[in-house]
Amino acid sequence: MEKQEKINQLKKFIDFWDKLDEKTIDYICDNTYETEYEAGEILHNGDCNCLGIVFVKSGILRVYIMSEEGKEVTLYREEAGDICVLAASCVLSEITFDVHIESITNTDALILTAGASANLIENNIYFENFQNKLKAQRMSDIMWTMQQILFYSFDKRLAIFLYDELVKNGPIITYSHLEIAKYLGSAREVVSRMLKYFEKEGIISVSRKEIEILDKKKLFEHTK
Repeated sequence: MEKQEKINQLKKFIDFWDKLDEKTIDYICDNTYETEYEAGEILHNGDCNCLGIVFVKSGILRVYIMSEEGKEVTLYREEAGDICVLAASCVLSEITFDVHIESITNTDALILTAGASANLIENNIYFENFQNKLKAQRMSDIMWTMQQILFYSFDKRLAIFLYDELVKNGPIITYSHLEIAKYLGSAREVVSRMLKYFEKEGIISVSRKEIEILDKKKLFEHTK
C-alpha cells in the first residue's frame, strides 16, 4: 500500500491526525501494515499473539474471554470503522485479564504494531489520550455485558441480542444457535430452548440456517 493511501485510511480512524508532525506520521506509516483475516480465524489468543492496535476497515471481530473449562463469554464486537485496542493488551498495563479475538466474518484491517503502539502511547500525549479514551469505551462495553450476565434473565438477554441484530442488520439473523450461545455466555441447548419459546409466542421463525423476526413489538417487550 502506498504511503498516501495508508495516510488517507488512517485519518478515518485517528481524529487528531492533523496534530501530528511529519516525523510521527512517517513512524506510524512505517509501523502500520494491512492484513486480512478469514471468518473463524483467531487474531489474538490470551496474552499471546500481541498484535497492536487494530483498525477495522471491514468485517466483524468478536472480543471474548474464556474459562479454564472452555466456556466463552463475548465481551463486545468490533465492526467496520471501529478500533480494537485490546489486541494490544500486552502493552496496556491496566489490562490484567486475557482476551481472545476472533474474526467472525472475512475482515480487512490496518494494524499498528505492538512495539510502535507502546512507543507512541508512552511518548505522544495525543496517543496516550487516544488509548485512554478507547479503553474507557471498551470497559464500559464490558461492564454492560457483565451486568446482563449477572442481573438479567436469559430470555431478556436473548431478546436484547435479537433486537440489536434487528436494528443493525434487519429481520433476518444468520447466526447459528452455537454462535449466539458464545455471544451470551450460555449453552447451545439453552439458546435453542428459548428460541423455540419465542417461536411459539409468534415473535420469531426459526429454520436451520436463519432466524426471522416476525413481531418487533413483542420482541421489544421482552427486552424490558
